[in-house]
Amino acid sequence: MTPFGTVAIGLAAFAALCACEGPFGIGLPSTRSLEAGARASLASDSYEMSGSYEEVGKTISIDVQLQRPDDERISVEGPSVKLDAIVLGDLAYFRGQDFLAAHIGTDPLSQNLAKAAGNAWWKGDAGLVPAMPDLTEADAFARTFLGSAVTARTDHVVVDGVDAVDLAGTRAHVYIALADPHRLLGVRFAPQASVDGLQAATLVYGGYGKDFGIAAPTDVIDFSNLSTLPPIYQVVSVDASRCASPCVVSALLKNLGGLTNAKAPSTITFTVTAASDKTVVLGSCAVQVVPDVGYNSTTTVSCTIGNLAHGANAAVVTATVDNPGRA
Repeated sequence: MTPFGTVAIGLAAFAALCACEGPFGIGLPSTRSLEAGARASLASDSYEMSGSYEEVGKTISIDVQLQRPDDERISVEGPSVKLDAIVLGDLAYFRGQDFLAAHIGTDPLSQNLAKAAGNAWWKGDAGLVPAMPDLTEADAFARTFLGSAVTARTDHVVVDGVDAVDLAGTRAHVYIALADPHRLLGVRFAPQASVDGLQAATLVYGGYGKDFGIAAPTDVIDFSNLSTLPPIYQVVSVDASRCASPCVVSALLKNLGGLTNAKAPSTITFTVTAASDKTVVLGSCAVQVVPDVGYNSTTTVSCTIGNLAHGANAAVVTATVDNPGRA
């Protein structure tokens, strides 16, 4: 179902509502019955909420699948964010490199961990999953959007082919199916309204009673056990004692990760710069770390710079690592 791709309005809005029908509402369900149906929808064993919202002028898509008692899957995607999350009770799994980089330390090692994780699933704190009670919990939804929050009712609004009622208020338009059991179809926020941190949202509800098959992912990174990561090499020391002509350089490396599913070997690049001006590059070479060594183990790599520019007798040798991370 697309987010309210077609909305055709029939009949006039009723500015004042009560639990009973107005004089021209013969045969229509009462507002109280419609609201009870919406509440029951969000108390279903399972359902899905999908659509979009605005964040800093950008459109973000969101899809939430909920399965009672406490299983949930969330997908969020926009120009600068892509995140999948699975919650199984107290356990939470995430996938999204940018999200990880923003929620891990800013130090180089932490950022290397985020890069190494790539788009793999990783275990995290369930508290990182955004709570949206006003949009997903029956009682909170009713307090926010229904009852006294409703100021107008429009019958026979067609929402993607379904005959519905629009219960409008200062926060949103709430669309509920006219047919029993009066399923909640969707919500469209009013301008400037903000609910559960979302603004300018258009959300569709459906999939009631569906088995979404929410389960723990396989091949998960556990940051409490770094051996589940691909290799993350760190330079321990650089040896330039044999840098003459030719210049042979080497580095002692330590693997802070493991041996799991790297998309390519790590590469060490040696650079020789002038001691008086480190922006002057006299030569460089690169070498891959093959074979890998295990977690917390060390290895040595070396390469030769054959045509070192003049001035190597007063030079500085540095080594940098490119750990490409998980495939």
